[in-house]
Parts: sequence; C-alpha cells; structure tokens
Amino acid sequence: MSNETLQAVRGMNDILPDEAELWLWFEEVARDWLHSYGYRNIRMPLVEPTALFKRAIGEVTDIVEKEMYSFADALNGDLLTLRPEGTASCVRAVLQHNLLYNAPQRLYYSGPMFRHERPQKGRYRQFHQFGVEALGFAGPDIDVEQIVMCARLWNKLGLRDVALQLNTLGDSDARQRHRAKLIAYFEQHADLLDAEAQRRLHSNPLRIMDSKNPAMQEMISAAPRLMEELEDGALQHFEQVQAMLKYHDVPFEINPRLVRGLDYYNRTVFEWVTTRLGAQGTICAGGRYDGLVGQIGGKAAPATGFAMGVERLLALLQDDGMVLPKQEVDVYVVHNGDLAVRLASRVAEQLRDSDFKVLLHCGGGSFKSQMKKADASGARVALVIGDDEAQTNEVSVKPMQGGEQERVSVRNLIETVNKFIK
Repeated sequence: MSNETLQAVRGMNDILPDEAELWLWFEEVARDWLHSYGYRNIRMPLVEPTALFKRAIGEVTDIVEKEMYSFADALNGDLLTLRPEGTASCVRAVLQHNLLYNAPQRLYYSGPMFRHERPQKGRYRQFHQFGVEALGFAGPDIDVEQIVMCARLWNKLGLRDVALQLNTLGDSDARQRHRAKLIAYFEQHADLLDAEAQRRLHSNPLRIMDSKNPAMQEMISAAPRLMEELEDGALQHFEQVQAMLKYHDVPFEINPRLVRGLDYYNRTVFEWVTTRLGAQGTICAGGRYDGLVGQIGGKAAPATGFAMGVERLLALLQDDGMVLPKQEVDVYVVHNGDLAVRLASRVAEQLRDSDFKVLLHCGGGSFKSQMKKADASGARVALVIGDDEAQTNEVSVKPMQGGEQERVSVRNLIETVNKFIK
C-alpha cells in the first residue's frame, strides 16, 4: 500500500476553522434575511436521477453535456448525478410531496453543488449556493421581490461594486420565432462561427448569444433581438418589473444578451455582477421558469427563483477587508492532580450550564505550561484547580486582564466568574 499523502480532489476545497467562522456568520445572516421575507427551508438529496437534470436543464447545455458528475449505481444500475444546481431538485421535491397545489410556496435551500469545470478563483468543482424559489406566483411582483431582497442583502453585507443586469426571454412562441431567425442569421455568417457555435447552431442557437469569443462579438451584436418578437403579455410583464424596480430605487441595466445557461428560464432573467472577480463576476443569478414544473411531470405552475454563490460572495467580503474576531472563550480551566481533574471536569460542565464558553485543558502538563495556553486562548478568566483546591471543593479564579486571584467555593463560582467577565 502506498504511503503517499492523500489530498482533496482538485477543485473541492477544505474550509479551515478560521475561514469557517466567516461562513457560519454569513449563513446566519442569510437565514435571518430569508426568514424576514417568509421563505422556509427545504433540504434535498445531493444525488438525484440523471434524467431529472437532463429534462430540466436541457440536454444541449454545457452543464449536462460536459460538467455533471454522473454514474451508474453499482448495485442496481440506476443512472445518478451529483446535483449541479438546486432548482430542479427543489421542484422535484415539491411535486413528489404535493406541496404546491394547495398553496404557493416560498422556499430556500443551501449546500454544495457539483460541476466538473476547470478550477479557478470563484469557480470550483464543489461549490456552495443559497437557492431561493417561489412557486405558484405568476405576477411580476414576485420577480421584483426577489431582486429587491437581493439588493437588501448586498446593503446588509456592505458589498461594493455590485450591479444588476436584467433581460426578458419572453414566452415559448416568441422564442421559437426568434430561434428560427437566429438560425437563419447565423447560417449566413457560418464562416465566423467557432466550433462551439457551429455545434449549437441547430440545437440551441440562443446560447451562441452568450459566447465570449472576441472574434464573434460584432457579428453577435447585429443578430436578431428576442425583444422584437415579444408578445403583449411578456412585454407588459417586463415593463412592470422595470417600473417596480425604479420605484424601489434599484438601478439596473438591460442586457439583451443575458440568456442564462439553463434552458428552463422564460420571461424575467437577471444577474448580479461585479468587476472584482475577473471572469467569474456573477455572484447571483436567476429568473422566471414557468415551464419547469410541467417539464418535470407536474401540472403547469408559475415559478421564479435565484441562486447565489457563497464562495464568490465571501471572496468579495474578504476583498473588502472583512475579518471576524476569533470565537470568544470566557473561561479556561487549568488543573493538575488526580482529584483536580475530576473537579475540573464537573466545574466546566456547571459553567456551560450557565451559558459560559469554556475550554477545559486536556493532555496534562505543568501549571505553568497550562497557563500559557490559557493566555493564548483569549479567555477572560482562568480557573486553577489543584488537589488542594479539590479536597476543599474550591477553585482559584484568576482574571486574565489583570486583577487579584480569588479562591472561592464551587457553590459561589458562577457569581464570581460573572463578576470578572461583566
């Protein structure tokens, strides 16, 4: 057997304790923010049937064609996939458990997603998202609510240089008309299409609009616009979204080339972008997906949602210099001796019963070496227990920021520790 040191899979990162403090803080802020809008938590499996994502996302998409971690179950041969995104899983769960048709649902989830991409800053093979879905709401008001709630979170986090891009993809009839015109247009300029665009020409021509190839930009800019095909209903919906965003003082830019990488979107789509993360500038994206419930097998129902990338948001916060203080320790318990170790353990539990944060020294060592660790821990109080103290059921209380050490009985310990900490 090889003795080679094993390492994490490329693109799947450890989150170490100092960094995890920032994650925990952000997750608490995000949950409070979501609950303030009436969104409730739902939790779905990491693994789903591969067919779910093929049907929901679209077979001719980068995610399904290139990026999914898919495999056959070794026991029964079922085709399974590590979830590359959360919306399809959420809709599947809502349908499976019949949550939708009695009342509309506002739901959120969080956790890891998986895509086999080339790892770089802000793009990893295991990445984390908060996803937000509102199912059963047809009007533009819910589209606006989700965009406005994002703006509120950015303000709450103090994020700078974040801008909103907005577009509409209309309804299916308009997209079909636009699709035919796109194919005809791109066929006339076939000599300018790169290999990826040629492959998508007849299967998913709208995705060519999202190409970043510099040699194609002028040609793409002159392509037929979907906006010219929109019917009255979709136009009115989009105009109402814009009007309500202006009412809420949320600035935006209309980007007609914003098409999103998932086939299930219709009408409103949006992205929150920053210039501070290089090519991975999208920190949050979403839109309306009224056809997805029917695609997955349910009775047609309107829906809209978005997802935000936790790694990218935290990278922005760290870029702004955010550093959280280390976790506070109230009391460090120092002990030496056979009787002392038992009393130290009991005293530590009593303090925790009173909601103190307590580090109980483990591993032995002299009083001197233990006091060094107590000092390094940042504790505000050290308890010193030797066999002498243990025999009389007493504890020596030493304030770490200066002050006289006191020896008190265990029954008076909480009152004494409170005095020093407060």
